[in-house]
Amino acid sequence: MDNAPKGPVIREAGRAAEQIADHNVRVTLEAIRRDGALTRLELGHRSGLSQPGVSNIVSRLKKDGLIKERKRPNTGARPSSTEFAINPDGAFSIGIRLRANIGEAVLLDLSGRERNAIEFCVDAQIGTALPELPQRLHAGLTTTPRIVGVGIGMDTHDRLDRTTLAAALAPLPVFVQREPVAAVLAERTLGIGAVGGGLIYIIIGDTVRAGLMVRGVPFGGVHGRAGELGSMLTGVDRVPLESVVGLEALRARLDAKERAALASGVDIPISPAMHGWIKDAASHLLDAIIAAAGFLAPGAIMIGGDLPPHLINALIAQLTVERNDTAIRPFTTPWLSSVQPASFNRGGIALGAALLPFFDRLLPSPLPPPT
Repeated sequence: MDNAPKGPVIREAGRAAEQIADHNVRVTLEAIRRDGALTRLELGHRSGLSQPGVSNIVSRLKKDGLIKERKRPNTGARPSSTEFAINPDGAFSIGIRLRANIGEAVLLDLSGRERNAIEFCVDAQIGTALPELPQRLHAGLTTTPRIVGVGIGMDTHDRLDRTTLAAALAPLPVFVQREPVAAVLAERTLGIGAVGGGLIYIIIGDTVRAGLMVRGVPFGGVHGRAGELGSMLTGVDRVPLESVVGLEALRARLDAKERAALASGVDIPISPAMHGWIKDAASHLLDAIIAAAGFLAPGAIMIGGDLPPHLINALIAQLTVERNDTAIRPFTTPWLSSVQPASFNRGGIALGAALLPFFDRLLPSPLPPPT
């Protein structure tokens, strides 16, 4: 399917019939993916389409192998009815996160379930490593999956240009996004959902960035650099945020054993050095959160990235202490949403990247149209 307009089901005059039909198919498939098995009547209520229209769409989706038809279990005196459920094996997508030394790749099925995940080296031989990924991700599947494309989340776009990536993964189509956008797409579609009031998603890695979602749409700013929090001056010492909160600042406080555990993601007891980092990081990070949330007033604030889950939880707990201690900050922030951990390890960046081909081919896209 080609790119389609977004929003509720379209009926207005002036739209090409093919665009309207394509959009309505996407909306119907997303309803089944999101809400589970639905009957024709339930699909009509959700979409506003007529029953003949719904019947035509489900026939098309069945023919394409994207949904399955089955009988709904009989309840009470009512006869059983036909319902339509997503076929997880109907389509797959690959999501890749490229970092300085190591890459992550996931195979995502149409239901949004991660079916396989691998790590690979990112070096001068990436032109060899990338073409091997589809076959490596197939391992364990009984049939060769129908892959609709590859999505890539990267910290910067200039280290590997799109032409190089597309050539390495041809003939699969390739879609590239910044890591913060991929992260909020994963939360919106597979995690917390489209939060009322929007979402601020802070990603802690070697840099500190934020993914922003407003009215269900990722916000990238005029130049696509929205959420670059790392250079913000924070704390009473007015130092760049990432110089205190970034992973390099944490590594500098740890001994060799602790650094190795951090690199592997293993949960280890929080040492005095780690506790010192948590306290300093929370104090500086709260400044950035208050500044950003003061303008957006988001419905949810999340923290994720490359920290182990137990350190994220400890950082969030310290943020609560800092926020409530008016001896530190002589003001209250009742409008500030509570901070919670991200739904997925490592920020869900590879998962969010894997959604990009689905948005291009099969599902309604929350991304603004390209300019």
